[in-house]
This record gives sequence, C-alpha cells and structure tokens, in this order.
Amino acid sequence: MRRKYLLHWLPIVFIVSVVQSSYGQKKGAFHKDNLVAWCIVPFDAMKRSPEERAAMLKEIGITRLAYDWREEHIPTFDAEYRALSNQGIKLEAFWLTASRNAANNTHVKTVFDFLQRNQVKTQIWLLMFEWKGFDELSQAEKVAQMAEEIRYIAQKADALGCQVALYNHGGWFGEPENQLEIIRHLGLKNVGIVYNFHHARSHHHRFKTFYPQIQPYLLCLNIAGLKEGEVNRFFRTGQGNVEQEMIRQVWKSGYKGPIGIIHHDENTDAKKGLLEEIEGLKRVLFEIGNKKALRSYWPQTN
Repeated sequence: MRRKYLLHWLPIVFIVSVVQSSYGQKKGAFHKDNLVAWCIVPFDAMKRSPEERAAMLKEIGITRLAYDWREEHIPTFDAEYRALSNQGIKLEAFWLTASRNAANNTHVKTVFDFLQRNQVKTQIWLLMFEWKGFDELSQAEKVAQMAEEIRYIAQKADALGCQVALYNHGGWFGEPENQLEIIRHLGLKNVGIVYNFHHARSHHHRFKTFYPQIQPYLLCLNIAGLKEGEVNRFFRTGQGNVEQEMIRQVWKSGYKGPIGIIHHDENTDAKKGLLEEIEGLKRVLFEIGNKKALRSYWPQTN
C-alpha cells in the first residue's frame, strides 16, 4: 500500500524537484534522451512499416532505434533509414549475425553495403554463432579463432566510421569474461560490448563483479526485468526482483552511454510494450533515488 501511495504522488514529487533545481544539468545514462528502442521490428503485433514505426517512436518521444531484422526486412533497409531521418531519430545500432567464414557471409555483405550506400555511422550489434568443433578447442584457441572472424567485420566497420558491439545471447560467446578476452586479443579501438539483461538471466549473481570490468568497453546496455530463479524467462523492467540493484550499480558507476529498452513480444503492439518499459524504468529510478534522470520523463518546467 505504501509503495502504491508513493507512486501515486510521484508526478508531484517530480514537479517540486524541477522547480527547485536546474534542468540543464549534465545528462546521465537513464535520461530519456538516452533510451534506445530495441526488438520492435520483427516483434510487433501491428507489423508497422518503416514510416509507421518512425512516427510511433516520434510520438512517444524515443529518439534512438537499434534496428533488428529478419530476411523479409532486407528490401526496406533504405526506407527505414529515410523514415528515421525524416523524424529526427538516430539509427543507434544495426543487428548482425555471423559465424565462421564471416568474409563470405551474405548478410555481412548486405549490411555493409547498406551502411556504405547511406554513409551511416552506427554501432553494429554483432552476435557470433559458434561452429562445429568449437567446443573441442582450448580457451586460448576459442578466443583466437573467434577474434579473427570478428576482426574482418571490425575492420570493415572502422573504415565506415562504425563501432562493433559484441552481443551476448547465451553460449560461450555470451559470457562477458570471454568477450573481454576477445576484445583484448583484438586490440581494436572500435570493438566493445552491448550487454543484455534479457540474455543474461543467470549472470545477476556475479554482475557486481564483472560489470566494472566490462564498463570501459560498454557501448550500450539493454535492460529488462529479471527474477531470482527464473532462468527461462524475463519480464518488463520493474517487474522483476533482481534488475533494480543492477540498474543502481550502473547508475552509480557513472556510465553515460545508451540504455536499450526492449519489446520482445510479437503478439503485442510494440508501442504498448515500449510505454510499459518506460513506466517500469521510471518506477525503478524513483525507488533507487535517481531523481535527476527521472526529471527527464516529464515536460521541462521553467
């Protein structure tokens, strides 16, 4: 009852805070302008067109999109970029998967052709799949061989002014300690990490240990709701019992990069999902005491 009471008065608490302080303070990671919409292309019951998607983001005040896609979306890559540009929305990241022989991967070529054709400078969120026989390699061999596949993509990205963020999605490649080894082995300045709560449901016990190690390489952080013991599911931000402390640690660490909010339900309107994520994040920000970020979710008061 007390929590519901506090949340009911949250807008009033915010208004008083804004009147008493300057809005022009330096932005932090959880400022609304830093939010990136993720998983809203194939995961959207409304099946929006590029123009409809960009208009929806503009309507709810999200200014960045990380673009995930499937084969069916390849013909509309250019239309998506035009629609986002017309609405003033930044293409924050572009999804890419690869494995062994990345240089011969048709999707790698397709994505780089799009980036070059449109002169897009963005993050490439790279998921590497392990290949047959990979499990039989030693740790040093795994790192070296995976790094060499990534090197090809990273060097092509660097030539276009793009960064590569290693995307955790389970398996050996999804472990942050392994990604750190790959990055150090590569020694390339444009390679970092995008860390995903929703693909790290068994990581939370050691998050406080490895997070300081990945923070210097962190290009984006995608949040979600996590519950103790629920290793096969994730939830809306604010609906778990684990993510609050993880978000608090990120806030206190001084990280100021993008924060991804995720809609991963193809049977629900992506707009509804994003709005629910924002509301959940606001509750978490209130509970951890991040009033500075919270102010950005209401209109500026002079």
